[in-house]
Amino acid sequence: MIAVVDDEEEVRSALERLLKTSGYDVAVFASAEALLRSSRLQDISCLIADIRMPRMSGLELQAQLGEVGYTIPTIFITAHGDQNIRIRAMEAGAVAFLEKPFDRAVLLERVRACLEST
Repeated sequence: MIAVVDDEEEVRSALERLLKTSGYDVAVFASAEALLRSSRLQDISCLIADIRMPRMSGLELQAQLGEVGYTIPTIFITAHGDQNIRIRAMEAGAVAFLEKPFDRAVLLERVRACLEST
């Protein structure tokens, strides 16, 4: 399953449609906290997370998942192309770091790479 975490409804909906029409099982979450409360953590093979969200960032989510034993290949998406955050994300093990708006084909290619790495 691919988990999408983004605080923007439009982004979640667009990614859910794109991934489902590409044949993937998808679950969407409006916040990092919602994902952490989910009973489906063990089902996640790829995580697509926004870097900047209220309360808990995508980087903090990735760290929290690691603390509870889930090492999930992660694709970070952001509307803010901050180079320092990009470096931190990649050092933390991100598979990709994509700036919004991103090319759908590139995202799908990164998702395939995520799934192949598991």
